[in-house]
Amino acid sequence: MGRLRRPPALAVGERVRFDGQVRGVFEVTAQAAVLEDAEAPHRVVALIELFEAGDFEVLFRPERMPLPPSSVLETLPATAVRQALWWESHILEVVHGLPPDAEPGTKPREEYGAGTSLTARERAKAAELSRSGRPVTVSTVARLRRRYLKDGVAGLADGRAARKRPEFGAVDPRVVGAMRQAIKEGVDTSTRTASYLIWRAKEILIQAETETEAETEDGQTATAWPSRATLYRLVEKLTAGTHATGSAVTRRSKAHTASAPFGELTVTAPGEVMQIDSTPLDVMVRLDNGVVGKVELTGMIDVATRTLSAAVLRPSTKSVDASVLLARTVTPELMRPGWVDVLKMSRSVLPHRRLLSLDERLEHAAARPVIVPEMIVCDHGKVFVSHNFRASCRFLEIDFQPTHKGSPFEKGHIEKMLGSVATMFAQFLPGYTGRNTDRRGRHPEKENLWSLPELQELLDEWVVSKWQNRPHEGLRDPDHPGRLFTPNQKYAALVESCGYVPVALSGQDYIELLPAAWRAVNSYGIRINNRTYDAPELGPMRRQHSGVAAKRGLWEVHRDPYDVSRVWVRNHRGNGEWVQATWKYLNRAPVPFGDLAWDHVSHQLPKATEKELAEAVAALLTRAHAGPAQVAESKKAKKNKPSKRDRQVTARTRAMIPAVVTPPPAPSPVAADEPAVEEQPEDEEPMADVIPLGLFDPREDPWRRS
Repeated sequence: MGRLRRPPALAVGERVRFDGQVRGVFEVTAQAAVLEDAEAPHRVVALIELFEAGDFEVLFRPERMPLPPSSVLETLPATAVRQALWWESHILEVVHGLPPDAEPGTKPREEYGAGTSLTARERAKAAELSRSGRPVTVSTVARLRRRYLKDGVAGLADGRAARKRPEFGAVDPRVVGAMRQAIKEGVDTSTRTASYLIWRAKEILIQAETETEAETEDGQTATAWPSRATLYRLVEKLTAGTHATGSAVTRRSKAHTASAPFGELTVTAPGEVMQIDSTPLDVMVRLDNGVVGKVELTGMIDVATRTLSAAVLRPSTKSVDASVLLARTVTPELMRPGWVDVLKMSRSVLPHRRLLSLDERLEHAAARPVIVPEMIVCDHGKVFVSHNFRASCRFLEIDFQPTHKGSPFEKGHIEKMLGSVATMFAQFLPGYTGRNTDRRGRHPEKENLWSLPELQELLDEWVVSKWQNRPHEGLRDPDHPGRLFTPNQKYAALVESCGYVPVALSGQDYIELLPAAWRAVNSYGIRINNRTYDAPELGPMRRQHSGVAAKRGLWEVHRDPYDVSRVWVRNHRGNGEWVQATWKYLNRAPVPFGDLAWDHVSHQLPKATEKELAEAVAALLTRAHAGPAQVAESKKAKKNKPSKRDRQVTARTRAMIPAVVTPPPAPSPVAADEPAVEEQPEDEEPMADVIPLGLFDPREDPWRRS
């Protein structure tokens, strides 16, 4: 029983063996094929007869050529494009027998009909064009046909117009190589001009030629040195985008950027990967001792939700500051005096009711998620690779992952976030210095500067009100690319999808992570950084030996560097419990870092609208730009004296004031006409006598010697 056999495919241009001859296929129809013949112009053979022949065999089948790049025409002059399109119509008639604009049903002309070979068609086309006044040879038509079949329409264009010019013209490649080496040498050095790069490239080239001699064995001659104008054009091309003659900081940043494409780390849950880094903040502040200086910003960001889990300011970042930052990340952010109601977690998109059943402290929390890190990515700064920070990570069971040295792009999320703080927050503050000296104004230190605790509170409020509610470019919906999510929205979505449950630190764990200091408990309390802390529970410890001989009887005190309102003292004589001592002047100034109780009317409070959040951010930036309230008012300021309500809001949102400028207490209602006298504390020194200056006398001789 025979098997069904599929007949072979046959196409124009193939070479077949039939009836003892090798023949070319001119045309193929549904019933027959037109083949070459040695004795006649062509031979028509039925397909069934052809396929059933005993010696039939397909000898050559041309491969399908790749599609030519049609966009090449856009780079050619208009005249060259018109010429190529004119040639295309004639070449298509040579190949297929009909021009491209022929009407359906049109039969080929006799010299281009079925049975004519390509050579005959090329000869006929050359004669036709010569008669029309454009003389061409048969070899030219054949060459253009081959180029068209290989490169498409672009192959018919003038070769001189389509020819690619060398990248650096006629400049010797050895000069280009020497210039590249000179530019590479200057990546980490101070900025120099183009003339230095030209001089250095010449020195490199002379040294290379001296080592290999003026003429090498393969016949190369000495390098031809280009003209001065050519060299400057070469420098301009090679230094484009590298800042070789510009900013040294930008040049190093560009040089150390990843050469390979940036990868994307897939994260599916909050805290799966977090990044930490620090950078100087471009704002001058007034430090505790009254000296004007700059501070460093240390922040931690969650890659999955882009949540800025913690951001702190310090004059200089230390390892203990990184540990405290880690502790603040895994604890709720409480609402503070002066913050508007829309910043509460209960009025945000965060799953407040669900999380409240896990941690009751979230009842008075601000709208910032609590995220427990699983992995922390950092650079090789001494702060982050220190034993203190590594020990904190081990205590919280966090994977510690430092990046490769000199690879800031491996933690690009935190790098971008720190830059965003400068553009979205720092530039609105008084004392803004800009990112370098070229962008710095005159005497920013003379502006109405914020103190460090005050600026820290403004930053915390900005993170809750602005950053967490700002649509982020990296949080796009893959199904709807036009929609952006905010960090809070992304956190709420991931909690629903992955079932993330944040296990925040307890109060005892948080205190254990804080830096420790050893102090004596005196009759007036504990003195730390010129601040006095006291509590009734310290009674049994006053003027007593702690029992720790290694510390000479001092008591262990833990404090939060970013919260000066209270400290914790370990009771070594008891069971090691913590005794909280508050700042002495906490009841006299509205300290924003105090743990105050807030009354919630109901758990069904309405959600915060975008308008309310925008108004809160605008008010924050306006207040931050105005600077702290001045102690002394000038005559001009008295005319524009704020209202009572404005003064109340300013007082509530102002950070703590140094003890030497504390406001006088309110007069007693019994003796309101008598001046109030403040009791001088035992641990403070009396104020020095004030020596008044002499009055100015305009009639006095300024040159007279006393």
